[in-house]
Amino acid sequence: MALFLISLVIMALTGLAAASAGRANRWASRLGAGGAVGGCLIGLLPAVRAVGGARIETVDLPWSLPGGSFALALDPLSGIFLAAILALGALAAIYGSAYLKATPDKPSVGPGWLWYNLLLVSMAVVVTARNSVCFLVAWEVMTMASFFLVIWDDAREGSRRAGWTYLIAAHLGTACLIAMFVGLADGTGTMDLYPGRVPPGTGWLFLLALLGFGTKAGFIPLHVWLPEAHPAAPSHVSAVMSGVMIKTGIYGLLRVLTLIGPAPVWWGWVLLAVGLVSGILGVLNALAQHDLKRLLAYHSVENIGIIAMGFGLGMVAQAGGHPFAAVLGYAGGILHVVNHATFKGLLFLDAGTVIHATGTRNLEEMGGLLKRMPGTARTFVVGSVAISGLPPLNGFVSEFLILLAAFSLVPGGSGGILVAALATVAGIALIGTLATACFTKAFGVIFLGEPRSEHVWLGHDPVSAMRIPSLVLAFLCVAGGLGAPWIIGWLVAPVESFTAGSGLPVGPVLGETAGILSVVAWTGAALAALAGIAVLARKAVLSGRNVTGDATWDCGYALPTARMQYTASSFAAPLVSYFNLVLGTREKHGAVTGYFPRQGAFGTGAPDLFATRLLSPLYRWTTGQLGRLRGIQAGRVQVYVLYIALVLVALLLWEARP
Repeated sequence: MALFLISLVIMALTGLAAASAGRANRWASRLGAGGAVGGCLIGLLPAVRAVGGARIETVDLPWSLPGGSFALALDPLSGIFLAAILALGALAAIYGSAYLKATPDKPSVGPGWLWYNLLLVSMAVVVTARNSVCFLVAWEVMTMASFFLVIWDDAREGSRRAGWTYLIAAHLGTACLIAMFVGLADGTGTMDLYPGRVPPGTGWLFLLALLGFGTKAGFIPLHVWLPEAHPAAPSHVSAVMSGVMIKTGIYGLLRVLTLIGPAPVWWGWVLLAVGLVSGILGVLNALAQHDLKRLLAYHSVENIGIIAMGFGLGMVAQAGGHPFAAVLGYAGGILHVVNHATFKGLLFLDAGTVIHATGTRNLEEMGGLLKRMPGTARTFVVGSVAISGLPPLNGFVSEFLILLAAFSLVPGGSGGILVAALATVAGIALIGTLATACFTKAFGVIFLGEPRSEHVWLGHDPVSAMRIPSLVLAFLCVAGGLGAPWIIGWLVAPVESFTAGSGLPVGPVLGETAGILSVVAWTGAALAALAGIAVLARKAVLSGRNVTGDATWDCGYALPTARMQYTASSFAAPLVSYFNLVLGTREKHGAVTGYFPRQGAFGTGAPDLFATRLLSPLYRWTTGQLGRLRGIQAGRVQVYVLYIALVLVALLLWEARP
């Protein structure tokens, strides 16, 4: 535990030092990024040891806060989340050191590094805290640090609005968590978060946990802050927020489930339903977006839904007496936490590279960047294949485990078990299909075809500090798929930590599954080898020859322009139109006149219906109702003292109740 505490201290102190550097941006970046990378690398060692099943390390220091203590513990479940946080945090810090350096409109980057390092420290404490007060303090620091990073570009009105939307949503979720922890302490008699103390009547605690943690995770309809905040933040921060920060919501929910179990079957059904809705609506909204970072943000909602589906199916299967499916559901959910951090971090970093080079996030203004940014295009396509769940990359493996769990329930299944299995299969199939279509659109519109605006002419591959993190993450996407038979063994300890005392045969089930995954891995490796051999053979055959190219008969298609190719809107329109009822897509048509029109226009937009038709009216109604309370602000101290006295009397009467 000493190494972990040292890593926290290093990140916090270097963040403070960076903020103290004033306008010396070079020193601020060196201190902030260097401290983040160094602290993360030091903390990775105990995190990896914990995932491997090492002895649980703890620390418990007294605290002056009532009911609180600085109690931390590093078990396998905490370890796998911590490893994802620290690994992506280090890579994003390297990227950010160059990204912020090339952002001339911000006079001082020191405060940004302070909040970035505090974000990493607070996330690390959240996933290791074993005391409710300690957890909530770290949770609030995480919220405030990410808020200041979201509004980092505070000159933009959109950034300020996104920051306040995030802050309101985060604190509504925190209010639910406070109520949940108070109820948990009332039932167990302690603020400590250790299993074995099961309070009575835990159903409402589960619902409060789902609301509180689900707001941070981005479950629909609690997701409205996410597509606003992620695009507003700097790209390396977006990668961390999307890749690992929202996973603290998943971790919190899993940790609470270990405290208030055993879980009744309806908890699994709720998680499965929330996952299905979030996954399907998340990918549909992503398909309708033309802002690159908003598109990626909605895919975070989609993948959080896939994770929830895995755990929901596992809980339903466990309650129904199907241990094989339960283990695979839990393992698929946990593995997808890590996989999503990898490919979503990669995609956000590459998106930042594209946006930084072109100066625009609008897909309709891109095109033809493959020739100008070939390195970015290669890593972007790796992330696109991985997030679409296609073999042989890592995104396929975690989704395959969940699908395998569902298919194992079909033979001989009946009633609710069969419904859960078929719903999971249909949901993941639909999500994967739409995700593939979405990233075909994204890659094609960004990198292929002809330039659609002058922004593209500025495109170029970035400096090494921005390229290396993307290359590392792309390698991990490939290694996570081809190395799946060996990687799956690392899931034994985290799944056993989550299912402690359930008697599930975690090791044997994952050992059997490793054999199945080896077929996929070797097939993928063989295909990759054949492709490599073909490329080398072509080079060998053409070596020393004068190779030229010439145009073939092209039916008059001699001078292609951007007007002749698909836009993001026209590519997605056929698919989006099928789901217009839940998307509310709006089409815009430019006037086309004459026999030989010189111009025409077509565009689509899809507002978030949960934000515009549900939460915004609710917010306006609540604001109006609360406005009526202004009358109690008399402006006289005597009246305020009376209020305090009445509250104290009410609390005494409550405490003295029989």
